[in-house]
Amino acid sequence: MTNAPTPQPLKRRNPFTRFLDTVEWLGNFLPHPVTLFAILAVGIVLLSGIFGWMGLAVEDPRPAGTRGVAEDGMIRPVSLLNADGIRMIFTNLVTNFTSFAPLGVVLVAMLGVGVAERSGLLSAAVRCMVLSAPRHIVTVAIVFAGIVSNTASEVGYVVLIPLAGAIFYALDRHPLAGMAAAFAGVSGGYSANVLIGTIDPLLAGITQEAARLIDPDYVVVATANWYFMVASTFLIMVVGSLVSIFIVEPKLGKYDSSRAEPTILDKRMMERLSDDEKKGLFWALIALTGVLGLMALTLVPEWGVFRNPETGDRINSPFFRGFVVWILIFFIATGYAYGRAVGTMRTDRDVIDSMAKALASLGLYIVLVFFAAQFVAFFGWTKLGAIGAVTGAEFLKDTGMTGPMVFIFFILMCAVINLSLGSASAQWAVTAPIFVPMLMLIGYAPEAIQAAYRIGDSTTNIITPMMSYFGLILAWATRYDKNLGVGTMIAIMLPYTTFFIIVWSSFFILWTFTLGLPVGPGSPTFYKP
Repeated sequence: MTNAPTPQPLKRRNPFTRFLDTVEWLGNFLPHPVTLFAILAVGIVLLSGIFGWMGLAVEDPRPAGTRGVAEDGMIRPVSLLNADGIRMIFTNLVTNFTSFAPLGVVLVAMLGVGVAERSGLLSAAVRCMVLSAPRHIVTVAIVFAGIVSNTASEVGYVVLIPLAGAIFYALDRHPLAGMAAAFAGVSGGYSANVLIGTIDPLLAGITQEAARLIDPDYVVVATANWYFMVASTFLIMVVGSLVSIFIVEPKLGKYDSSRAEPTILDKRMMERLSDDEKKGLFWALIALTGVLGLMALTLVPEWGVFRNPETGDRINSPFFRGFVVWILIFFIATGYAYGRAVGTMRTDRDVIDSMAKALASLGLYIVLVFFAAQFVAFFGWTKLGAIGAVTGAEFLKDTGMTGPMVFIFFILMCAVINLSLGSASAQWAVTAPIFVPMLMLIGYAPEAIQAAYRIGDSTTNIITPMMSYFGLILAWATRYDKNLGVGTMIAIMLPYTTFFIIVWSSFFILWTFTLGLPVGPGSPTFYKP
């Protein structure tokens, strides 16, 4: 007679974990992401017709004469249910897909990543980096790398997030926890950075134009928020790491590899490096040095071909706007150098085959992008996003608050608007003409207003399908869990959004109003009308 096994006590789940379980359960009632975007696209078409028939209109906050502003100064929904709308849909269906910005970036980057992956470089590099690293230091490093990757445009989305999944799998940890940590850094901490990125001059230009509605000579520079963003980098790194370690990873639990695509699981990920692999990494390092030297030659000297040809600027320049090409060159050069050294890359055919296999793995993503691109295009055509942004801004204005706490409501309003209007510059172009003059008139400087906006814009990027790269992240994640749904993805990322909003907003109030620190060099907190 055998003894029955002693039952193990159930692990107690705290209220927050149970709340996330509920979010996941409810969210997974949603259909497949492809079906969801198709339904949303049809829903936008129907809503545009209904709101157009109702005669809905809001006052456009942008100055008269600005491109896109109607003669009567009103924003009205554009119906896609009439003859003109139906013709627009049919004639632009293909171009909506092919011109969807993230699609080209992902496809080009994956050509290079495929070479590095098939040569064995990524596997060897990951094992070299992490097998002897302390467990929690890896999490911190991934979140930090995600934050600073914003300087290099899309590199965080197309390289770091899937790499983080591979790193966690190599450490026998849940790969989705690694991807979540990277996603939180790249997108949730989008506005934090130690360097000035490409988004800084863009937002500064929009803020300046809005400020000049009140003060025609006001100037906002690209470094307007630099001090606060540098400090925010380390704040987000700490908060994101703690959420990953103490909330997200415990909730995910032990990884079940039976739910993954077999092709993504590398059984050698826990093996020590062989002598051939060490030799390959050495030659990959030589290739890396050559690529970095070439990059420096195009940017650092006064005659650098990739500096801004008009201003000589290094940040707002072709170098960063075309950074995806450097990603391609980087991975091809280092992947081929490694492959030649270890014998996995011998001819041009090996390189071509690796590129083809990399693109073949993106089938689901390409299907998802087709429908997502239609939804985003329809949403823009109908102007429903702009109407929602103006309506929300007017609501905040009607609260009548004038003290520093108005920024808490402002941040929350921007976070909510970001759920439907995902582009940072597009959202700010619509809302800045409302918020900047309004808050200037009650005594706050445009630089401080812009810093607060960036908090709200960043924190909800990771829980909205409207974010351009959300579909890509979902496609990467389903390779580790084929049953993953939108609800699970949102439930994984929701703790980051919650803590980022609470801690980052509190930090902003502490920084600007309690400590009286400027958000950037020469940036005032207060404005005297």
